[in-house]
Parts: sequence; structure tokens; C-alpha cells
Amino acid sequence: MRILLVEDDIKIALFIIKGLKAAGFAVDHASEGEDGLHMALTEPYDAAIIDLMLPKLDGLKLIGKMREDKINTPVIILSAKVSIDDRIKGLYTGGDDYLTKPFAFSELLARVQALIRRASGVSELTRLTVGDLSINLLTREVIRYKKPVDLQPLEFALLEYLMRNTGKLVSKTMIMEHVWDYNFDPQTNVVEARICRLRDKIDKPFKNKLIHTVRGVGYVLKETL
Repeated sequence: MRILLVEDDIKIALFIIKGLKAAGFAVDHASEGEDGLHMALTEPYDAAIIDLMLPKLDGLKLIGKMREDKINTPVIILSAKVSIDDRIKGLYTGGDDYLTKPFAFSELLARVQALIRRASGVSELTRLTVGDLSINLLTREVIRYKKPVDLQPLEFALLEYLMRNTGKLVSKTMIMEHVWDYNFDPQTNVVEARICRLRDKIDKPFKNKLIHTVRGVGYVLKETL
């Protein structure tokens, strides 16, 4: 999952980035409103975290322009403003949630996960299941054929992305955009290497393989009979 963070306070930004990466998210950061708007309009994101008080273009105007351009990325507004009027204004402008500073990272993470589930049309979903493989999105527990599977944060993020797109072909570029947090390099083999490690844990010990390669195109996760 790929997150856009627009926050000019470097201390807060680094705190959020560190926490989101540890939870398996890819994060793109902008410290100015204009840069954040450009990224929101040109790159695909699963959710955005936007501060209100930004240089060059404030958060409300940024969100308003996103909505004018039909960018429906779920947005969590960050602000030191705590009044009801400020919250209402932020939500009416196009924000989906509002979190006041200071905040606990655990609450921000829970809200990000809830927004992504809601945007996927499965707001009550806490578990993804394909055949005998299941993952719990809240506890991050992975089970295959009633046995627990230990995954690193990036491996979990990759598996979650594949499972959210069960039966659909996802390209190497799509995986890079949603799971990793640096620009795609066509020469890198990082996707292949991570898929290989994931297969070692998810597929290798079991007869029924779930992760399939479409040569020259990408990957698809599906149950085969």
C-alpha cells in the first residue's frame, strides 16, 4: 500500500514515515502544498495524510483541488486546530477523516487502515482469504493450511497487495508503485527477489501453489484446482 504524506514539520514527518514503513507501507513525502498537489495528481495512492498549515498551498486548498480533479484518494487531515468548526470545514472540503495534533501513531495507523478498507468497498473487512491462506489486517497474522507464517513487513505488504487483487494480473510496475517507496527502475530485480522469498514461505511448503508468474507481464495470486 502506498501513502502520500504532505507535512512541513520535519520531526512529525519523520515520525510518521518511520512508523508507516515499519507497518509495511510505502511512503512519498512532500513538505510543501504545491509539491503535494502535483504528486497527488500524477501518482496513484491508496491514502493521503495532509497537514492543514502548509507553505505555498494550504491543506484545505490542496484537498479541494484534488477533489476538483476527481482524485478520490482517501484523505486524513492533520491539524493542531481542535475546534468543531475547523473539523467540519475540513470534512466538507473533501477530507475523509480528521486527526488533531499531538496524536499517537497507533491511532493514525488504525485510521489509515480503516480508510483503505472503506475505499475498497469492504469497510468491515479485517481478514483476506484465498483458499487455505488468510491474513488478518489488524493483527497482521498470516495463516496457511492452519499453520502460522512469519512475514517481514515488506513481505506482508506484498502479500496483502496480491490478495486484494486476487485473480487479477499485477505488473512489476504496479507492485513497485504500491509496495515500495522509491522510483521504479526497470533494471532492478527487487520485485522478483521479494516474490521468491514470499513463495518460499507461502507456497513452497504446500502442494497447492497460489502465486503464479505470467512471464514477461507480472504476477497473479489465485487458487488453482
